[in-house]
Amino acid sequence: MSALAVLCLGSTALGCGGKSPAAPAPSSTAAAPQATSKNPTPDAAVDAPRVVFLGDSLTAGYGLAEEDAYPAVVAQLLAERGTPIHLVNAGVSGDTTAGGLARLDWVLRQKPVVLVVELGANDGLRGQPLAGIESNLREIVRRGQASGALVLLAGMKIPPNYGREYADGFGAIFPRLAKELHADLIPFLLEGVAAESQLNQADGMHPTAEGAKIVARTVVPYIETLLQRAKTRRAAA
Repeated sequence: MSALAVLCLGSTALGCGGKSPAAPAPSSTAAAPQATSKNPTPDAAVDAPRVVFLGDSLTAGYGLAEEDAYPAVVAQLLAERGTPIHLVNAGVSGDTTAGGLARLDWVLRQKPVVLVVELGANDGLRGQPLAGIESNLREIVRRGQASGALVLLAGMKIPPNYGREYADGFGAIFPRLAKELHADLIPFLLEGVAAESQLNQADGMHPTAEGAKIVARTVVPYIETLLQRAKTRRAAA
């Protein structure tokens, strides 16, 4: 199996639905204290820098307990390293770049210090026009930056269901936007997890709890770098 096949064995979108569901209120460690016992971020993190993860089912933790979704594991790892964050998981299964853009006003009202953008795979798996995917992501990143957030763009790849040219064009969107907009980039969010059957659920697309830990370990260094940059920026203000 290729390194990309885990994303989709056919053209089914992540989140197991062809249409993006209505966006529920994303989970926040401060906004939902009743879930604190399931969330590794301590209550003390309410005054810590706010990190919002805007994404689809990979971010929402499809098929996993709340505390096993990779954003929650990122928060746990950062807390263990002495850098607690106020986590807001704004992942919605089945979401697209258009859906994320539609939810962006709510996301930015959370006043994130860091905004992680994990979107696009569902667009690509549905064969949406590449120009539209890129335009939506560009607007999300630009508006995130304009709000004062440091934006981390999560690169994604898709199998060549719609031809190699389309798949390559899709993968090229993320580094091109990161360079154009001076945003930080994770080259491939699922590095070390994609196509590893023991690290993915039965659908072959969504990481298991162990797979999510690997994704979190990929993400943590980028978050640490951005939090340090934000601290430096505040000190210089």
